[in-house]
Amino acid sequence: MGTVTSIVRAKFAIGQLVHHRLFNYRGVIVDVHPRFQGTPEWYDAVARSRPPKDKPWYQVLVHQAEHSTYVAERNLEADDLGDPIDHPMVEHFFAGFEAGRYLSGDRAN
Repeated sequence: MGTVTSIVRAKFAIGQLVHHRLFNYRGVIVDVHPRFQGTPEWYDAVARSRPPKDKPWYQVLVHQAEHSTYVAERNLEADDLGDPIDHPMVEHFFAGFEAGRYLSGDRAN
């Protein structure tokens, strides 16, 4: 028998609007990691609720702010408001906004 590999499936995708359950802010996903990619020091200092490191984590642009956050999947839920995010970096990551979702900025060559 071969080894069993664990496939981690992310609940959210790049361009999707989300709401942080604990800190009550909206944002948009700009990157997805299947597992925690930060340092142990960052996790110990910032991840106070001790979310699992072996589940997806997301880079999120925060609405009405100039920063992004790194958030565990269990602390996010889909944002049903459907309104665009006000963040200075949105245009850097996305080509547009349609039907409550940001469109990828990637262009075919």
